[in-house]
Amino acid sequence: QVQLVESGGGLVQPGESLRLSCAASGFDFSRFAMSWYRQAQGKERTFVAHIPTSSGSTNYADSVKDRFIISRDNAKNILYLQMNSLKSDDTAVYYCQGIGYYGITYWGKGTLVTVSS
Repeated sequence: QVQLVESGGGLVQPGESLRLSCAASGFDFSRFAMSWYRQAQGKERTFVAHIPTSSGSTNYADSVKDRFIISRDNAKNILYLQMNSLKSDDTAVYYCQGIGYYGITYWGKGTLVTVSS
């Protein structure tokens, strides 16, 4: 059974950091490019960050560049998102996504991040 399970969300104050994890199972994680997306209440889901299969060149949305870092551990089948200098605009449900061969796409159910003083 394919599963992507996000964790690590919570309530933090502006300027603080948080690390999200996405545990993958049921598929060959190392062969899937992985991404983080987020969806704020009442808004569309938007791209946050992307990492290819072998931790090569990463990509970020302009709004998180230089603050967030995406990484992966293929030995543990875990995707990470280190979020620093958090802002209220970062408040959203964060989802991990995996895309593999033939365009197969998997999504997690999300973890809520709330940035508020």
